[in-house]
Amino acid sequence: MYYSEDLVEEIRLKNDIVDVISGYVKLQKKGSSYFGLCPFHNEKSPSFSVSRSKQMYYCFGCGAGGNVFTFIMEYENYTFTEALKFLAERAGVELPEIEYSNEAKEKANLKATLLEINKTAAKYFYAQLKTEKGKTAHTYLTNRGLSEETITGFGLGYSNIYSDDLYKYLKLQGYSDELLLKAGLIRVNEKKGAYDYFWNRVMFPIMDANSRVIGFGGRVLGEGEPKYLNSPETELFDKSRNLYGLNKARTSRKNYFLLCEGYMDVIALHQAGFTNAVASLGTAFTTGHASLIKRYVDKVYLTFDSDGAGIKAALRAIPILREAGMTIKVISMEPYKDPDEFIKNMGVEAYEERINQAKNWFVFMVEVMEKDYDMDSPEGKTDFYNAVAKRLTEFEDNLERNNYIEAIAQKYRISIEEFRKKVSKMAIQAGQASPVAKPKSSIAKERVKEDTNLQPQKILLTWIIEDNKIFSQIKKYITPNDFTKELFQTVANLLYEQYESGELNPAKVMNHFTDEEEHREVASLFHTRIQKLETKAEQEKALKETIIRVKTHSVEEATRNLDPTDIMGLQKLMEAKRALQDLQKLHISID
Repeated sequence: MYYSEDLVEEIRLKNDIVDVISGYVKLQKKGSSYFGLCPFHNEKSPSFSVSRSKQMYYCFGCGAGGNVFTFIMEYENYTFTEALKFLAERAGVELPEIEYSNEAKEKANLKATLLEINKTAAKYFYAQLKTEKGKTAHTYLTNRGLSEETITGFGLGYSNIYSDDLYKYLKLQGYSDELLLKAGLIRVNEKKGAYDYFWNRVMFPIMDANSRVIGFGGRVLGEGEPKYLNSPETELFDKSRNLYGLNKARTSRKNYFLLCEGYMDVIALHQAGFTNAVASLGTAFTTGHASLIKRYVDKVYLTFDSDGAGIKAALRAIPILREAGMTIKVISMEPYKDPDEFIKNMGVEAYEERINQAKNWFVFMVEVMEKDYDMDSPEGKTDFYNAVAKRLTEFEDNLERNNYIEAIAQKYRISIEEFRKKVSKMAIQAGQASPVAKPKSSIAKERVKEDTNLQPQKILLTWIIEDNKIFSQIKKYITPNDFTKELFQTVANLLYEQYESGELNPAKVMNHFTDEEEHREVASLFHTRIQKLETKAEQEKALKETIIRVKTHSVEEATRNLDPTDIMGLQKLMEAKRALQDLQKLHISID
């Protein structure tokens, strides 16, 4: 829903950024700003700055920054609308009701009801665990080493041995068979009628990122198949797009996730202090899982079972994570089967050491391949090196390929040059490389040039909000149209308008952007690192040079994009070029 700019600004003004962030981060006042340890990356020295005057925050370590909406979006993983609602409720501001179409209203009502049913079922399962009937299930969990705190924290429960126990309870709460079927909590057939989907199982509530119960997993007690059973697909539950433990892991503030195979591994790791563990939900790892992880971290440590099935699962997950742009490492659980078993036998410190010793994904794949070859025979070694070389030809980036060539050559003590020749030869034979040296791509150069041209624009935008004297000089020579990137130009327009109205408010500028990445980028524009200059003459010289660089690039871009038939545009361009020549002769003063 669209909310008016005035309402958004009212909510922002009623949520002082220092007060809000203090609820999440311990802040200490230093000068005019407050500092603390950044909640978005691990650090030992505070680089996270919060300004009450600007109503903005910025981390000089990881670049996270924005206004109070950005912080809630990033910390709680909310959309802009969700953050707005959260802060509106905090400030006691009533938002207008959303007007849905009948179809959308029915869908929203159904989801709300299903969430309510799942929550009720989760409470019932938890209560059953604490009864005499649930003693066997409770003993199973404590025998697995789980504390009462962990059992409660994950909402673990028990589904009764009677197959209609939950069904009867939910019917008493007034829910229809149709709704219970849609929630995935009952089955219906002609002989038995309606009966529970889960019975005689230890129950694991599955929650979404916002800790709402969307489904269940159940482990059978005693004999029975399947050993683990998940809820069927529902309006709420899609196992290929949800991860167990994500609701807790997303707030761990680690820069990586530990990806496990099962519920108990996740729970055991969390209990041991590794609160960034998640697992797929009884299904093969999918692109949906990878996309979900990518929203929170860029690095994944695979901590799958050490048996054949675990290795195969890791080999399937690696290319999916690679495609999503993730950095991947693999943790060895040997001589134990899984993280739960490893920690019970070796302890927390030993597991931490295994994380530090985690193997690069390609090295792991090569070691798995090695087991298929007789490395004691010359033929076996040659076949193995050929197989690895073939894998290396799949790397499109030459630098990355060369790095792995060197790593594998060193690991197996073979000639780097000979191995590189082998890989190149295979690449040529496979049509993946040309024997003729290709001219160097200009893409990287263009990217560097683009960054070089944008940096002065960032510096000017930072200066604009720092000092009115500097802005009064900048506006004589630079207009918002001189900022060549669309986002920069939008920000410049808003700042110029604020100066004209006598109200400089950079935090308000961010209200115009609802995407988290845009918030981060705009925040960086207001916190560009600028070399500290001691004297006024140095400051004036730097300002003049920056203005000239921005104006020069603006003229170059205008020239490049000019339509030859645009006479008015040509005249404006000639005027801009003359202004640039005059500017180079002027002395700029910031008195």
